[in-house]
Amino acid sequence: MSAHPIPPVKTAAGAATHAVHCGDCGLHDICLVEGLSPTELDRLTGMVSTRRRIKRGEPLFRAGDRFDAVYPIRLGFFKTRVTSDDGREQVTGFPMPGDILGFDAISAAAFQCDAIALEDAEVCVVPFEKLESLTREFNGLQRQLHRVLSREIVRDQGVMMLLGTMRAEQRIATFVLNLSQRFAQRGFSPREFILRMTREEIGNYLGLKLETVSRTFSKLQDDGLITVEQKRLRIDEPSRLREVAGAVCAPE
Repeated sequence: MSAHPIPPVKTAAGAATHAVHCGDCGLHDICLVEGLSPTELDRLTGMVSTRRRIKRGEPLFRAGDRFDAVYPIRLGFFKTRVTSDDGREQVTGFPMPGDILGFDAISAAAFQCDAIALEDAEVCVVPFEKLESLTREFNGLQRQLHRVLSREIVRDQGVMMLLGTMRAEQRIATFVLNLSQRFAQRGFSPREFILRMTREEIGNYLGLKLETVSRTFSKLQDDGLITVEQKRLRIDEPSRLREVAGAVCAPE
């Protein structure tokens, strides 16, 4: 336990939940609306007539459900997971506000994973047929959709590198730096944040045993790189943490 308690920090889960125009949303720079004209924004906002709230532990969708919409996250963290035929679960990601759930379902017209809320959450519901139609009408929206899809591919490639080539310390350091980067992109503190996922879920995602995750967090704290108090984490030495990660570019 650190001798210097971590102060409260601004988190995405504390944002207001009232309805907003897409152009006024605090996440517009990383969602679908970046670079759109006022007319395009109005048309896109018109498609987002529904928002869904999901309680902690509940699914937004499950693998095999029919695909008819994508879901930009406004509030809260999710975990995505796939389950093998013999019942083994693999966590595939931790989407957060600004990320968009559902693109993996386009080819099969059915969701390929479960999306489970790690805390009370809220998503926008964007009917995919209408979105697809609008992208044919507005080139700016089409380019932004391509950027979002590209970001998903880069993230998957980063996870493959994590699982294939890194030692436990590198995996944990890269994971923490990745969260830091993602929080910074959303206007939150890159140095202090709350881990919404459990140590077990982190281990499942990174291909590490629970004991290894706990031991590695403790070592990084003992070395003065981070401070961890239950789920609250502070990065004390960002440059040294990057050295541990091996200067590998963390997936967004």
